Amino acid sequence: MSEYKNYIVCIASEHKGNDFLEECHEAGWHVTLVTKNKLLNEPWVWTSLNNVKTVDDNAKPEDYVRAITNIMGSQPIHRVVGLDEFDQTTAAFAREHLQLGGMSSSQVLRFRDKLTMRNIAESHGINCPEFIGAFNSNDINQYLENVNPPWIVKPRHEVSAFGIRKCETKDEVWNHLTDLDNRNTWRDHPSQYLIEHFIVGDVYHVDSIVNDGKVLASGISKYGKPPFAVTHGGGVFTTSTIPYNSKERKELEKINEQLLKAFNYQKGVTHAEFLHSEADGQFYLLEVACRVGGAYIANVHEYASGFNLWREWAKLEIATAEKPYKLPKLRKEFAGVILSLARTDEPDTSAYDDKEIVYRVKKKKHVGLIVCAKKHERVQELLNNYAERITHDFLEVAPAREHYDD
Repeated sequence: MSEYKNYIVCIASEHKGNDFLEECHEAGWHVTLVTKNKLLNEPWVWTSLNNVKTVDDNAKPEDYVRAITNIMGSQPIHRVVGLDEFDQTTAAFAREHLQLGGMSSSQVLRFRDKLTMRNIAESHGINCPEFIGAFNSNDINQYLENVNPPWIVKPRHEVSAFGIRKCETKDEVWNHLTDLDNRNTWRDHPSQYLIEHFIVGDVYHVDSIVNDGKVLASGISKYGKPPFAVTHGGGVFTTSTIPYNSKERKELEKINEQLLKAFNYQKGVTHAEFLHSEADGQFYLLEVACRVGGAYIANVHEYASGFNLWREWAKLEIATAEKPYKLPKLRKEFAGVILSLARTDEPDTSAYDDKEIVYRVKKKKHVGLIVCAKKHERVQELLNNYAERITHDFLEVAPAREHYDD
């Protein structure tokens, strides 16, 4: 008879989520990882894994579902979780096929399709940049006549700033849509894109822990340069905790709660991005996802506020009536991360020796630091200083990619 009572399967098409896997294992769950063949050499937390199944590197969602179904032929499965953005829908398909609890594929679509996302948010009174789906030529022309440039042509299902094109004229919009159509692939079909007004302003992100439909805790941070500017213009990426008594924090907490209620989100973690317009001072929704934000954002919140989003997500997933979820003790400090591509495989940051450095990124061809302090001003001072130094010492700029998996 097995020593385990509970079994969880975690899908990871990218190497991430070690803290999630470890938390499940430490809670006494049997943990199975389903990942790509090419990721087997990545530094997974092998001591926290009871089983590993692989799929081909170019596997489609149905290939993952088949692999998970085969697993269930020899062991029970109580939870299926997708750790990466692109694994969310796959996990939902597997849950539906095996008749397990959790978000359905139609619920996940709200967090994956930016057009669906905007339609739901706008219908619940949440500001969105003026937008239109790229379906009908006459409707698009009317939109371009009525909404001032510049515009963004944005993939509905990509992440970060991948595949986004900024257009200053109507001809640029139409030339880009024609180019997409000429590629003759469904992934690049114009209908897979939306067009929206480009708004100048700062970008904030709200990372939440949600249980029973209520936001229990949230970390709120502000990007240095918006992700679009970093991806398309180069430079270093930064994000850091905003002051706890700021007007912006209070506004964003309210909008974020309104957004997640509109999406009927019941349990898990979320990463929402909002743009603060220079023109009118209003916040506008950019996107929201039901997973942990990338770029070491989870680490920043752990140092600043005392919660690790990966671990809290795991605790939410494996909570039971006997062992309900309990929020950890929170604190109010400040942290920030600075990150960039590097010219060398293993950049040496030993010359960066301020006592506030609490984490050094160890990833090939990347340089990154997390700093933590009791004062917001000190974190900003360090990030501004490091941005100049890293630009001089390490910075490598790569062309913007069309797709996440290019």
